[in-house]
Amino acid sequence: MNEKNGTLRLPRTEDQFDLQLSPTPRGARLARLLALEWLRLRRDLPYAVTEAVAQVIAELTANAVTHGRVAGRDFRLALAFRPGTLRIEVSDTRGDVLPEPSRGRGLLLVERLSDRWGVTPGPPPRKTVWAELDHSGG
Repeated sequence: MNEKNGTLRLPRTEDQFDLQLSPTPRGARLARLLALEWLRLRRDLPYAVTEAVAQVIAELTANAVTHGRVAGRDFRLALAFRPGTLRIEVSDTRGDVLPEPSRGRGLLLVERLSDRWGVTPGPPPRKTVWAELDHSGG
């Protein structure tokens, strides 16, 4: 993300979005807003898919800044289009703390809205929580 002359510039790749932000509530909110803007500019997805993506990003980034936060270490949000699938990845630096779907509604919501989701450990000290949503749009 670059800021020049008051203009925010999003990553320029067509099929991938990658952003690293501070692990704060503001960072989580900004990640969601920038990712949705990238989706709106580059893809013609059905409203239901875009709304599901927004909720999944909100939950995963909120978890990263709440449960995966380590002072001085950023979290990363990445989106990637594959044929028929959008993959969302949120990486943080608390690989020792794995998500527990039974402890709250956040991951239950991710499970309900996505077609697949999981956790990939490493490289230490990181972990990546990912979700995939199938789509038929752009």
